[in-house]
Amino acid sequence: MIVVTGATGNVGRPLVELLGDKAVGVSRPQVDLAKPETLDPVLKGADAVFLLFAGDLLGPDTDIDAVLDVVKRNGVPRVVLLSSQGAGTRPDMVPHSRLAGFEEAVKESPEWTILQPSGFFSNAYAWVQPIKEHGIAPAPFADVAIPFVDPADIAAVAAKVLTEDGHNKRTYVLTGPEATTPRQRAEALGARFVEQTAEEAREQMLRFMPPPVVDGTLTILGAPTPEEQQVSAHVEQILGRKATTFEQWAARNAPAFK
Repeated sequence: MIVVTGATGNVGRPLVELLGDKAVGVSRPQVDLAKPETLDPVLKGADAVFLLFAGDLLGPDTDIDAVLDVVKRNGVPRVVLLSSQGAGTRPDMVPHSRLAGFEEAVKESPEWTILQPSGFFSNAYAWVQPIKEHGIAPAPFADVAIPFVDPADIAAVAAKVLTEDGHNKRTYVLTGPEATTPRQRAEALGARFVEQTAEEAREQMLRFMPPPVVDGTLTILGAPTPEEQQVSAHVEQILGRKATTFEQWAARNAPAFK
């Protein structure tokens, strides 16, 4: 049995589907990683657990050691953590600093694998309303290319490392097959790209993200490091196929933008 936290999200949902009857998918309020004791009932008899921390769970109140104590107490040997590429490239920047700390804690587990994805293709859902209403896709940094990744590919990699041997004590960087720009992603969705200033984007993002996270995100989007612009081979190596392109993702999710 494999326990999947964050089971209703962009990665958790397809991961549960891939694992089928091997999976027990959990999410708030049933299981809240901010309250580690809520994990106890679902971890009994589990062979592995997929940990996903997002939103307020990346805040100072989340006790990763307490979470891992519950995992250990229930005798769950394998832990897979969904982290972020930024935990490796920018470990001192919020919120990546929290994930970097989580990574170090997870490495004390008997069996662990860490997944460090780039930005998600599904971030393009922020364009649903402007594309539907005006046919436009607004974003800053029009021609800065980053190899974002399909959340479904992240889920497929997670399914492999949760169920197969050979991935213990490994950290995998997960990207798409090529770096794409906001302008190119808008074109793939059939929208007219409209370049924002960084300040315009910041004002918009502050409506649903705290200021340190907004500032860190804009820094990466506007001035990625060479490592953050590099395509990783890990998705292809683990899945035995090429990573999904943004064009393929856009075609699959086209109805959402109509």
